[in-house]
Amino acid sequence: MEYEVTAGRKRPHSFDKLAGQEFVVSTLKNALNNGQIAHAYLFSGPRGVGKTSAARILAAALNCPDGPRGEDFSDYPEASEIARGESIDVIEIDGASNTSVNDVRQIKEEVLFAPSNSRYKIYIIDEVHMLSNSAFNALLKTIEEPPPYVAFIFATTEVHKVPATIRSRCQQFHFRLIPVETIRDHLSEACLELGIEAEHEALFWIAKEAGGSLRDAYTLFDQVVAFSSGSITMEKISKSLGLVGLDRLNAIVELLAAGDVAVLMETADDIVGSGVPIEQFVVDLSEYFRSLMLLQHGITKESLLGFSPERYSARAKSAWNKAQLEHGLELTLELYRRLRYSLNERFELELLLSRLASLGDYISHAEILRRLEELRSMSPGGKSPGTPVAAPAPAPGGSASRQRPANQASELEARSGRSAEEYQADHHNIDTQNNELDEDNEPAQDYQPDEDYRHGDPKVLAAPQLTTTARSAFLLEQEKIDEIVAGVKQHKLALGAVVENATRWELNDNALLIVFASAFAANEVKKDIGVVRDVVCESLDEDVAISVQVENADGELKAIELDQTVATVKKVFRGEVIEE
Repeated sequence: MEYEVTAGRKRPHSFDKLAGQEFVVSTLKNALNNGQIAHAYLFSGPRGVGKTSAARILAAALNCPDGPRGEDFSDYPEASEIARGESIDVIEIDGASNTSVNDVRQIKEEVLFAPSNSRYKIYIIDEVHMLSNSAFNALLKTIEEPPPYVAFIFATTEVHKVPATIRSRCQQFHFRLIPVETIRDHLSEACLELGIEAEHEALFWIAKEAGGSLRDAYTLFDQVVAFSSGSITMEKISKSLGLVGLDRLNAIVELLAAGDVAVLMETADDIVGSGVPIEQFVVDLSEYFRSLMLLQHGITKESLLGFSPERYSARAKSAWNKAQLEHGLELTLELYRRLRYSLNERFELELLLSRLASLGDYISHAEILRRLEELRSMSPGGKSPGTPVAAPAPAPGGSASRQRPANQASELEARSGRSAEEYQADHHNIDTQNNELDEDNEPAQDYQPDEDYRHGDPKVLAAPQLTTTARSAFLLEQEKIDEIVAGVKQHKLALGAVVENATRWELNDNALLIVFASAFAANEVKKDIGVVRDVVCESLDEDVAISVQVENADGELKAIELDQTVATVKKVFRGEVIEE
């Protein structure tokens, strides 16, 4: 007997044998049993899932001598001819090679003649999306109102290329990918019919590689049978098809977890030397990291992992956290995309393995932020910066304008671990010392905040530097600055955008100094200083005087002294103020 490939030998001849398409089968069987026959059907879906087989089964069911029926119709002589594609009343047309209007014109002429031996003349057009637009337009009227003895069955893998005018005239059925377990069961049946022994793992690998296509699975199965000599094992498949194999992948990943780069490179050299393509090496490694990532998320479904969870190395499953596994998978996928442009694929693979060997040192951005928050919470005083603390009561006889608001007092207390009362006592002593220094005519040092502090260095934020002449002065915290900027934007959006670019906000008692890097920004704020002052006073809950200065490249501050008249002239004539 002549050899027949498994895909042809196992082609289904009844609806019950159609694998993985329960919805399509039940709908068509009910319609046939109830006599609800459509004049046009459109079968769409991926390759190798049974579209053409379903079209032949439907044609055989329509031409059953006992009338259209959903089951027990494959025992009449014409049914076998339809299954082989040899019936004169069931015409199969390849849409990829018959795309012109002339081909459709021939169909329109043929439909005028009744079928020879059957109830229906049926046209099965495979890959119908390949027809030209003119051919589709010529077919519209025919498929909308064909003779009562004609039916059309279209099959396509790209339904989006079929015009909407055609789809609207057809009953549409979408065929799904076949589950891996179903494909594996059909492969087991094929092994029993051929008397071949097969490992469960090997059949599962073939089913997974088919990607949901039963025809692709049968094709790969025939290839494996050819070199397996009656016994299909995963070891034979790995050696013959150039796969790394799960055992060698377990060894590779354990070396990655241990960081043993020397042995790792030697093992990779042995694998590549055994005939495994580098591209296949990267593919297998990416699938392994994907499986580890799924296991980290608690997924143990064998069809997703590719193997049973117990087959993966215990050390590999516990070596990295989720973020590290995601990063490792990202590195392998990035290399796969880059291989086609690589100068040397082997160098790229070795670089990847070297990076994966230090995967345990990788820290995600979220983890870095979490650890920074932990460090901030460990600052002196046991509170993180910005933690609300009740404001101390005013000292007897003290001015209310000299008391810091609750959030500012808590900032100093949280940063240094000292209470607001201790700061007030120090301020009183320092003011006395400053008066004594002034009486001796000794020059006082100007308050210059630390450069790192102005730019938000965490080390300096934990312990602010205060000079002897301005111990009560400190920089506003960023949260308070954002609140002020937001308030200014509510009044004037453009002014808020300018205020947002201030380089320093320095509060000294009841006076706030706003420093800018450009004179233009300072002048813009100077013009609407009243708006800024109202927002600042409301935010700080006290009466505060506002001053604006410009800081040059040497760190020197310069006051803005530009009256309204000069500003108007400068703006009108687009000039500059020249100072002698």
